[in-house]
Amino acid sequence: MSEERLLRVRDRVRPFPDFPVPGVLFRDISPLLKDPAAFRTLIDLLEDHLRAAFPKIDFIVGLDSRGFLIGPPLAQRLGIGFVPVRKKGKLPGPTESVSYTLEYGTAELEIQRDAVEPGQKVVIVDDLLATGGTMCAACELMKRLNAEVLECLVIIELKLLKGSEKLKSVPFYSLLQYD
Repeated sequence: MSEERLLRVRDRVRPFPDFPVPGVLFRDISPLLKDPAAFRTLIDLLEDHLRAAFPKIDFIVGLDSRGFLIGPPLAQRLGIGFVPVRKKGKLPGPTESVSYTLEYGTAELEIQRDAVEPGQKVVIVDDLLATGGTMCAACELMKRLNAEVLECLVIIELKLLKGSEKLKSVPFYSLLQYD
């Protein structure tokens, strides 16, 4: 991975202090999304990583809502499907759901029961890993559907919150890390 390409992505992430609550430094990817060259570079970097790491992936699983922004273009590049994991009550048909703890409270995620077949290989994608609650919940959903999680992949990891430690034996990759 070239430092120049990584810097192009990092330069498009802006900090917002005290959002959504005092004491939190929010990492905003909106400038990255607005810049087509930087966004293309982001998808290039993630694609390069996944192609080098995994010869066979069945689906990219994107987490509501920012995982929906990077998951579909990444899946398209890899020639595979995209599966959404949504907040409770947003998906039709039979679903599997799991409750989890967030930095600021609790929430619930769900996936359609027929979204993946047992044994299929998935990579779970989101924009950011903080405390790890959302990503762990997504891993639990994949476990319930008997899918194999090859990796949890994010653009940004907030190292101080130690979310990757909660993932235990699930491989994890972050493009950018912040303390």
